[in-house]
Amino acid sequence: MAKDFGYKVTGTVTNKKGVCAFGHKVGQKFELSGRNTGGLCGYLYHNVFPFILMLQFGGKWPEEKGELPEFECPDIANAVRIRLRREE
Repeated sequence: MAKDFGYKVTGTVTNKKGVCAFGHKVGQKFELSGRNTGGLCGYLYHNVFPFILMLQFGGKWPEEKGELPEFECPDIANAVRIRLRREE
């Protein structure tokens, strides 16, 4: 696989309700990129993909919107919540 460029992006599971079919647990960490799911469930990865790219390639969340929000998977009954961070 080709080497990823840009900043390192990590995701941390911050909350979970119900039972995650993929087995994610609170505190679990993932190294993510545009080419690497890092073991993150495909449904959740799909939801956060644009934000991973934004962080990986130096983009910024608009200051007037506050901090980058946490994101949830689309399974609302068993939602896993993740926080993304760029490693500077």
